[in-house]
Amino acid sequence: MQQKKALQEFEGKQQLQLLLNSRLLISAETVVTCDGFVQRLSCDSGVIRVQSATFGRTNSNICSVGRPQGQTSNTLCSVDVREVSKRCDGLSMCELNTQGLAEHDPCDGTYKYYTTNYTCIQAETSVTCHGGYAYLSCENGKIHINTANYGRTDKVTCSEGRPSSELQNSSCYSPNALAPVSKSCNGLESCELFATQTVFTDPCVGTYKYLAVSYFCLPSVLRTSVICEHANNTLKCEQGAVIHIHTANYGRTDRSTCSVRRRVSQTTKTDCYSSNSMEIVTNGCEGNNSCVLVASNGVFSDPCFGTFKYLYVSYSCVAK
Repeated sequence: MQQKKALQEFEGKQQLQLLLNSRLLISAETVVTCDGFVQRLSCDSGVIRVQSATFGRTNSNICSVGRPQGQTSNTLCSVDVREVSKRCDGLSMCELNTQGLAEHDPCDGTYKYYTTNYTCIQAETSVTCHGGYAYLSCENGKIHINTANYGRTDKVTCSEGRPSSELQNSSCYSPNALAPVSKSCNGLESCELFATQTVFTDPCVGTYKYLAVSYFCLPSVLRTSVICEHANNTLKCEQGAVIHIHTANYGRTDRSTCSVRRRVSQTTKTDCYSSNSMEIVTNGCEGNNSCVLVASNGVFSDPCFGTFKYLYVSYSCVAK
């Protein structure tokens, strides 16, 4: 029984991750910043969701101008940087001073750089100044919290009437904000949050703080279909109901889906998105009782050559 429950939870998390990586995607970006410089992530629309961030050197040419060969020859040097996700997820713009951003130096004597892969995703946002109440709601679907921080990440938000000394610390992050916000709101159509240090503790004494939350509205009843490359599948609703497409992506967003008997090199790229997926699937299925989908480069073009892809679709059946 416990194994079955664990499997169901794992499959649910997988489906949710695929949903977030497909339906809500606006664009995918990669930023490379030489060590010691400022890294800037931004979304013209939507909010940042960091996919990966590394510090090191995997290419001898990047950030090599004016550097002796001895500082650029080691290309087997890389370490994950969790701080980028912590500071930038859920924001529309994020600037990071890379000096000392990584927890440790993965290769002493090598001149390194930061590589950040991130996506811009559609999300609702809420900002509530200290002492106020936040009201989150979804007209259609249920709330799923993406990010939450009680602190301060800029000098402008919630600054009116506050002394300058209370606004200077713009690197203030609550270590525990996500858990209580998720517990209070996930799975509900609406929820109320109190922006106060009695709920979130005080991450930076003397700084005037605010609660910043980003969240998604997910469909209440969601069906999914995963079609490995070269295969096909039929989406079908009960009699009297028609298909409504919520998400579609032809590409790859994890290493495990459609990976049986595939070489490692065919499954390692996990930021692969076909920009025309939603349009093609919607045109073929929306409003129909059933439709046949084929996962192939001939239908969607090839968004990542050499990667074995799959078509992920989430949909619901609505009354005709």
